[in-house]
Amino acid sequence: MKKMLTLLLALAMVLGLAACGGGDKPAGNTGDSAPADTSAPADNGAGDTGTDTPALTTVEEGKLHMSTNAAFPPYEMTTDAGGFEGIDIEVAQAIAGKLGLELVVDDMGFDAALTAVQTGQSDIAMAGITVNEERQQVMDFSDSYATGVQVVIVKEDSPIQTVDDLSNAQMIGCQKATTGYIYCSDTPENGGYGEDHVTAYETGALAVMALVNGQVDAVVIDNEPAKSFVAANEGLKILDTEFAVEDYAIGFAKGNAALLEAVNAAMAELKADGTFQDIVDKYITAE
Repeated sequence: MKKMLTLLLALAMVLGLAACGGGDKPAGNTGDSAPADTSAPADNGAGDTGTDTPALTTVEEGKLHMSTNAAFPPYEMTTDAGGFEGIDIEVAQAIAGKLGLELVVDDMGFDAALTAVQTGQSDIAMAGITVNEERQQVMDFSDSYATGVQVVIVKEDSPIQTVDDLSNAQMIGCQKATTGYIYCSDTPENGGYGEDHVTAYETGALAVMALVNGQVDAVVIDNEPAKSFVAANEGLKILDTEFAVEDYAIGFAKGNAALLEAVNAAMAELKADGTFQDIVDKYITAE
């Protein structure tokens, strides 16, 4: 009986070792047992980015936060119902759709919109943003998607009739932190008029209102908003001479290369299939 028990115990040990060893298979591969959970960690909702494409990093999972200053028609503005519309708004919406994300518009001052993307509070900044060397030091930019023209608004009876006449202006109005303000407030040696001859306003609309009220002699601002402001305020005009020509692009936090590349690719598709031009044509009528 003792010999029989010893034999049975030995046989059980051999069978047990055979079941647990798994031969030379890597740890975790247990043959016929249930497979291990190999699902990847949750990403930010941008869908399948492919095995060779880095996952997108966004501020909030499944959403694309856009910081803007919704007082810059026809690129971004508020609706009577409290929503947002404009070229940048609809383009951002289309881009978000391409990336499988929901667009969230965060409206704030222009300067704050730039800071928001730099500090990671928003994913992209779109507000008719001009690319320049100073901004490139603190932000990354997409491919250019539009050309911006800086122009000068004056009263119809103003002695300022050309851009050269701006040097005779006692005070020039600009929107805070815009390239128009940067150019005008620079020193005369660098082509500007000096800070003493420039007043910065929170919005372009406030700068234009200051012109109407006689607080400034001229306003330097982008051409498309200028058209809207002149149309809404009798007695104003835009000088024929352009003040500056610039490129608009989308701003990103430094180093967020995956999102930047994805947005560039989405924008290229929108241009190729005509969606981008359809959006522009909706807001800007060909002259």
